[in-house]
Amino acid sequence: MIPQLETERLTLRAPKERDFPVFEQILTTDRARYMGGPISADHAWAEFLGEAGSWIVQGFGPWAVEERASGAYVGSVGITKRPSFPEIELGWLIAKPFEGRGFAYEAAIAARDYGFGPLGLETLVSYIDPENALSIALAERLGARLDKEAARPEPDDLVFRHAGMRAS
Repeated sequence: MIPQLETERLTLRAPKERDFPVFEQILTTDRARYMGGPISADHAWAEFLGEAGSWIVQGFGPWAVEERASGAYVGSVGITKRPSFPEIELGWLIAKPFEGRGFAYEAAIAARDYGFGPLGLETLVSYIDPENALSIALAERLGARLDKEAARPEPDDLVFRHAGMRAS
C-alpha cells in the first residue's frame, strides 16, 4: 500500500515499529517545539500510527526515511492533509544526528516528485513556524516561495508553496 522510493542515499518506506523510539524522541522533546510539542509518548505513538493510517484513508502520507548505508531511521518525510490544513502539505521531521547532511532535502525531493507525478498534484505547501530557520531554508532550497495570501492552519504559520512540475 505504501510505495517505496529510492534516492541515492535513502529509502523512503512504510514505517516499522522499530522506528518508533527515534520518532518518539523527536516528538517528546524540544525538537518538536515548532510543531506544537513536545507531546507525550502516547500522543507520539498515535501520531506514528496516524502516519501509516493516512495512506489507507487518503492514499498518501509520510514515509519513514532510512539511510541506505546504515539502515538507520532518519525521520519522516511526506505528503499530509490534516483536517486543520487548508491544503496538502509537504512536510519533514528529521532526527538531530542526521541534520546538516542533506537527507531532508533528498527525501523531500523524492516525496515532492511523487506528489507531482503519480499523485497528480499541481501544488503542495509547507506550513512552517516563523522561528524555524532550518525548515525555512529547506523550503527555499526546494524552490518553494513564500505565499503570504495562502490560508494557514495557525495564524502565525508561514506558507511556502511548491509549484507543480506537471505541464498544463
